[in-house]
Amino acid sequence: MAAVTAAQPRSSKTESYVDNKRKEDIRQANIKAARAVADAVRTSLGPKGMDKMISTANGEVIITNDGATILNKMEVLQPAAKMLVDLSKSQDSAAGDGTTTVVVIAGALLKQCLTLLSNGIHPTVISDSLHKASIKAVDVLTAMAVPLELSDRESLIKSASTSLNSKVVSQYSTLLAPLAVDSVLSVVDPTKPDMVDLRDIKIVKKLGGTVDDTQLVKGLVFDKKVSHAAGGPTRMENAKIAVIQFQISPPKTDIEQSIVVSDYTQMDRILKEERNYILGMIKKIKATGCNVLLIQKSILRDAVTDLSLHYLAKAKIMVVKDVEREDIEFITKTLNCLPIANIEHFRVEKLGHADLVEEVSLGDGKIVKVTGIKDMGRTTTVLVRGSNQLVLDEAERSLHDALCVVMCLVSKRFLIAGGGAPEIELSRQLGAWSKVLHGMEGYCVRSFAEALEVIPYTLAENAGLNPIAIVTELRNRHAQGEINAGINVRKGQITNILEENVVQPLLVSTSAITLATECVRMILKIDDIVNVR
Repeated sequence: MAAVTAAQPRSSKTESYVDNKRKEDIRQANIKAARAVADAVRTSLGPKGMDKMISTANGEVIITNDGATILNKMEVLQPAAKMLVDLSKSQDSAAGDGTTTVVVIAGALLKQCLTLLSNGIHPTVISDSLHKASIKAVDVLTAMAVPLELSDRESLIKSASTSLNSKVVSQYSTLLAPLAVDSVLSVVDPTKPDMVDLRDIKIVKKLGGTVDDTQLVKGLVFDKKVSHAAGGPTRMENAKIAVIQFQISPPKTDIEQSIVVSDYTQMDRILKEERNYILGMIKKIKATGCNVLLIQKSILRDAVTDLSLHYLAKAKIMVVKDVEREDIEFITKTLNCLPIANIEHFRVEKLGHADLVEEVSLGDGKIVKVTGIKDMGRTTTVLVRGSNQLVLDEAERSLHDALCVVMCLVSKRFLIAGGGAPEIELSRQLGAWSKVLHGMEGYCVRSFAEALEVIPYTLAENAGLNPIAIVTELRNRHAQGEINAGINVRKGQITNILEENVVQPLLVSTSAITLATECVRMILKIDDIVNVR
């Protein structure tokens, strides 16, 4: 009884017992869920990585090893695991490449955090130490980087090839890498030399042929046929092109109405008015000298009718209909013309000029090509071919990654070695730096350094090599001062990776480490999940 009364005054002053078990459980559950996502894409890292076959609910099948695509299609329900999906999207928008790397690094960091937490280190201390380590890592990477000039086309091609080598279409990297470099360099604006807008590069996919038939087109390509329902022209030289956003068809009432026609004379009058209305429009178009019409897709009523197509064919005007609304900006920029929203605004100065517009048979379909454009805007079109839809889609995704790599090099002109070399060098230098730091900080930084070894380890593992022997040898070579020594998965040994032309943009590595650390710090700081219904 005495013991009970003695304990009472103490509890009234301060609460001595706090239940931390729930917080630890939630933190562990979050980390485990996020690591499960990282482990799912880990096998697809590197040139010898495996591909994933994704089957969607509507029966669509996708074969890819692009981290961002795999995670995007995954149905992730756990909130912390969703953060890793968002992390991969962030890397995709920041650098375009390294989407698998960033998730694998985040997974390795989370694994180290579990060990640190179980040793009793507070999450805030771990979080602050990781932040310091990531800043130091970016400095180390920048010191390792090699500056690059845009005139050095060879280095740009090497970098694009490295990105393509880990893709399904890696055997076509000799064709796609120069194509990606040329297309990005052709849209660089001299007034803003470090800015590239990838929307200025249009990728048009056309089934048939092989990836070898992919080509860069200086002009426009439409994955459509020319409308020749009434025998209109399919080839036009010295073309004067108009992009129109109105319909060449009889007008409709604004509200849903039905008009009852009681006798034939009224019907004739309606048809006659329709003919006159369409003829009036076509005469105005013809008066400007326009001979090619690109008509925007209409949702209100038919953009063209059989009657208007017949009159346009008689006027020797070529028609390409159903142009998508989102393509209008690209088309007008390329043709250096203005879209025309109303027949009353149809002027000569709003037309674009080209040497040739023609319909070309390609595979089992047809496309429309516009070449020799006068005063062409800084845009370019890539026509991608593939034997089936799976290859075609993957070729487009791979090409997008290669374009992003070249874009990174335009905005931040530094190259860095690939093949796990920067990660091992970071691990070595951060390990040495952790010995200088005091207390828990040094302990956390050493864990960060160990986590970075996951990249060379995984590269070796996916290539069927002995990861422990390879990583140990790699550490040894870096300790001897060979900072560009990396894993050559083709030869199955460690070589100077810069000489093997395995290079990547500095921006890909720095953003991967910064974004992965940010994501891990955020997951660490979560100690409860509140569900709001």
